[in-house]
Formats: sequence, C-alpha cells, structure tokens
Amino acid sequence: MTIAIYPGSFDPIHYGHIDIAVRAARIFDTLIWAAYDRPLKNLMFTVDERIAFMREAARDIPNIRIMPYHGLTVAFARTQGATVMVRGLRVAFDFEAEYQTALANRQLAEDIDTVCLMTSLKHAFLSSSNLKEIAFLGGSISDIVPAFVEAALRKRITQLGEDRDEKVKLVSLRE
Repeated sequence: MTIAIYPGSFDPIHYGHIDIAVRAARIFDTLIWAAYDRPLKNLMFTVDERIAFMREAARDIPNIRIMPYHGLTVAFARTQGATVMVRGLRVAFDFEAEYQTALANRQLAEDIDTVCLMTSLKHAFLSSSNLKEIAFLGGSISDIVPAFVEAALRKRITQLGEDRDEKVKLVSLRE
C-alpha cells in the first residue's frame, strides 16, 4: 500500500489544489492532504480553518485523509508511513522551486520520493496569492474556489476592514 502526502499551506485552497488532490488520490492508495501549520507566509486563515476547507473539498473521496502538521515535511511524512510527496506544477518557475525542494528533501530523506503533477490547463494561473489579491480588489473568484471558500474569504476580508493591506501582505500581480 502506497501512502502519499500532499503538503502545503493551502491559504486558502482553490480548484488547482483540489485538482491535484483528486488526481493524486486516484494514483495512490492513501493520500494525506496536509496543511502546514506555520509556513513563512502571512496567513489569512488558521490551520483549523484551512483543514475545514480541505475536509469539505475532499468529503466524497474516501482515500484522502486531511491533517495539519508542523516541523519538517519529511519527518511528518515518515510518521505517517508516506513514501511519496506530491507537488503540483503550474509554470516553469514552479519546476525550479519544486526541484530545489525535492533535492533538499531527498538529502534529508532518501526513502521519500517527490512526484510532481502538472496542473490542469484551466487552473494553470491559480495561486492562493493571486486569488486573494483578486478577492481583495473586489474581483470575481467564483470560478476559482468552491463557494464555501469564497464565502469565508469575503467574510474575512470584511473582518479585516479598511487597513487589511497592513494586516495581510500580498505579493501583488500589479507589480
């Protein structure tokens, strides 16, 4: 039985993440879709909120387990018996970053392989950063996130108020 882990911050999930999770679940016996609890990012959602989004998105897929984790990803993978890490690729930049990470992980854990899945073409532009910027600027995100994520994101933006740009630093698509 092959157990794979699909780790990330997933702040928040979008259809690109879901696409990779669903496809990986068809390949591996068990997929652990894991949210890193403390990434070096400015998060909009707590780990519990991100886990709830993931659970809702994967509720009909019996071989996907949703879990939070902290510490080294390879160490978490080992505690779960995972021998494969799944990563999604959109563009050439992703390949370079994922290749570097895969090499570092391989140095730390030779027994864990990294498998990269190319995202579906319709999701190739998606990132959590650009979806948050679109939402912050009042654009439509209904085609890129499930309704439950859109509602939560809109609510969070309202809660953050007018000084939201100071509270959540985004990488701008405008620059």
